[in-house]
Amino acid sequence: PAPAGAGAPDLRVDQRSIIYTGTMLVRVNDVDAAARDAVAAVTVAGGFVGGDQRSSVDADARAELTLRVPAARFTGVVEELAKLGRPERREIRTEDVTEETVDLDARIATQRARVDSGRKLLARATTISDLVSLESELAKREADLASLEAKKRRLADLTALSTITLTLLGRDVSTADEATDLGFMTGLRGGWKVFLSSMTLLLTVLGALLPWLVVVGVPLAALLVLLRRRRRRNPPAAPVG
Repeated sequence: PAPAGAGAPDLRVDQRSIIYTGTMLVRVNDVDAAARDAVAAVTVAGGFVGGDQRSSVDADARAELTLRVPAARFTGVVEELAKLGRPERREIRTEDVTEETVDLDARIATQRARVDSGRKLLARATTISDLVSLESELAKREADLASLEAKKRRLADLTALSTITLTLLGRDVSTADEATDLGFMTGLRGGWKVFLSSMTLLLTVLGALLPWLVVVGVPLAALLVLLRRRRRRNPPAAPVG
C-alpha cells in the first residue's frame, strides 16, 4: 500500500468507500400497512428486505424491518420511510473504509503473486519431500488469499448496500426511550411494588418450610414438653458433702 503523506492518493468523496447504516423509529396508525409501504419503497429503490419481525395487532402492533438499499439511494429511502408516520428517533452512521479497502487490494495482489510463485515452484519439484513441503506451503498461501478475498467481498457488500433498521410502532406501544416519571407518587408506587414483591417472596418461603415444620417441629416440641415434666417429677438429689 502507498504510504500516508504526500504519496498517498487524494480520493474525492464520490471515490471513497463509505458504509452507511441507519436506525429509525416511526409511530404509525397501521403497522401492517406501513410495513408494506416500506417494503415497496425499498423494492422500488433496488433493495430488498433482510429481516422482518412483527408482533401483536391493532394499536399495540410492532414491526422491525431490516432493509438493504443501494448506497446511492440511501438518503432518499430514509426520507420516504420518515413519511410513513411520526418519526420519533433517527440515527445515521457512516464509516469510511477507503484505507482498509486499498490495503486489502494491495494485500490481495501480493498474496496472488505468492500463490503463483508457489505453483511454479511446485511444478519444478523433483523429490517427494520437496513436493510435500511445497504443497503444504501452497495450500497455506491459497487459504490466506481466500480469507483476504472474503473480507474484500464483505466490504464491497457493505459499501454497495446500506442497512436501515426500521421499527414501526402502533399508537399505544410504549418505548424504553420515554422519559421516566419522577416525584413522590412515583417513588411511592415503586416502593409499594417492592414491598409486595418482598411479601410474596416471604410467603413463598414460609409455604415451602411449613411441611418441614409440621413433620419435624411438632414431635420435637412434644419431646421437649415430656422432658420438662420428667425433670419436675424427679428433681436431682442434693450433693453429699
